[in-house]
Amino acid sequence: MKKMLSMRGLVAAAVCALTVGSSWAQPYPSRPITLVVPFTAGSGTDLIARVVAEAMQRSMGQPVTVDNRPGAGGTVGAGQVARAEPDGYTVLIPSSSHAVNPAVYPNLPYDTLRDLTGITPLAALPNVMVTGPGKGWKTAGEAVAAARARPGQINYASAGVGSATHLNAEKFRLQADITATHVPYRGTPEALADVMGDRVDWFFSPLSSALPLIRDNKLVPLAVSTAERHSALPNVPTTVEAGIPGSDFVFWVGMVVHAQTPPAIVQRLHAEAIKALNDPDVKDRLARQAAVPFPMTPEQFNQFIRTEMDAAARIAKAANLKPQ
Repeated sequence: MKKMLSMRGLVAAAVCALTVGSSWAQPYPSRPITLVVPFTAGSGTDLIARVVAEAMQRSMGQPVTVDNRPGAGGTVGAGQVARAEPDGYTVLIPSSSHAVNPAVYPNLPYDTLRDLTGITPLAALPNVMVTGPGKGWKTAGEAVAAARARPGQINYASAGVGSATHLNAEKFRLQADITATHVPYRGTPEALADVMGDRVDWFFSPLSSALPLIRDNKLVPLAVSTAERHSALPNVPTTVEAGIPGSDFVFWVGMVVHAQTPPAIVQRLHAEAIKALNDPDVKDRLARQAAVPFPMTPEQFNQFIRTEMDAAARIAKAANLKPQ
C-alpha cells in the first residue's frame, strides 16, 4: 500500500512538472500585452502608442492595451515597467523625456540604462510653439520680445518637469536668452486647455495634439521645433528661422522593456514594432498626427538614448532644472 501511494505521488509530481514545464514553454505572446504610456490620454505619446498597439494586436493575435500612468515627467510609468516581470508583457512607451529624467530627478527609483533596454523608436514628430488667440502674438519673435520687455512675467507650460515639452521650452529659452516662468501640468491636454484660455502664455506642444485646435483657430502656431518646416503647417517657420539659432528639437516616442527581458522576446517585439511601422495604414495614421516612423535596431536605440541623455544633461544643468 505504501509503495502504491509512493508511486501515485511520483506520478502526480511528474504530471505537475510537465504542466509547469508546458506553461513555461508557451510561445510568446500567450496572453495580453500592456503598453504603459507614462503620460495622459490624448498626449502625443499616447496617440502614437494607440496606433501601434492596434497594428501589433492584429499581428500578434493577443490583446495589446494601453495603460496611461502619468506623473513626474514620465518616471511613474517607467518605474512600473522597471519593476515588472521581465517577460515582455509590460512594455514602456516613453518620449524624449526618458533621456531627460536622469538629469532632472536625482533619486529615480530605477536606472535608465541598467534597468531598461530599448526596442526601437516608433516615431519622430515636431513640437509646435503655440499661444492663445487672446495674446495677439503672431510670431515667436513677438513672444521673445514680450519676455525681454517683462523679464520673469511671461510664463510657459509643459507636460511636466523633465518632459520633452519642458526640455524643448528650456532649450528655446536658453538660446533666446530670455527669463520666463515655467508652469508644469499633468499632461499635454491640461496644458493646452490653459494656453487656449490665456492662463499661460505659450507651450511647445506635440503637433499631433495641437493641430486640430490650430485648425479650429483655438490656438495660434508661432514656430515648429524641427530643423525644417512641417508639411501640415507650411507657413509656420521653424524656431531657427524665427531668429533663435540652435533651438531646434526633435520629439521622439519609443518602445522600451525591462533590461532582463529575454533576447528572443526583445527581437520579437522589435520585429512586430517594425512590421507595424511599415503598415500603410499605420503610416497614414501617423502622418495625420504629423509623425513619421523612426525605426532603429535595439542596439542603435540604446546608443541613441545614451547620446540623448548626454545632451539633455547639458541643457538641464544650464537651465538648473529641478523637480517641482
